[in-house]
Amino acid sequence: MLFHRKKKDYFGDKIETDCAYCRFGSDFDGAVVCKVGLDLEPDGSCRKFSYDPLKRKPFAPPPLREYDPDDFKL
Repeated sequence: MLFHRKKKDYFGDKIETDCAYCRFGSDFDGAVVCKVGLDLEPDGSCRKFSYDPLKRKPFAPPPLREYDPDDFKL
């Protein structure tokens, strides 16, 4: 008996469609252009969207807290 395993989605199933981090999106003079020549549908979907995690820019880390010399006294 064969069991079909569901493909594990490492990046979650709630990734919003954005050409900036699509496998087919390329940066051209500051604008993202689709290599396949498609545009986003009015509902925000694209039939060729393929998430590329290496294109996503990470959020900036929060600023470090300023410490006072009194914080280190016992």
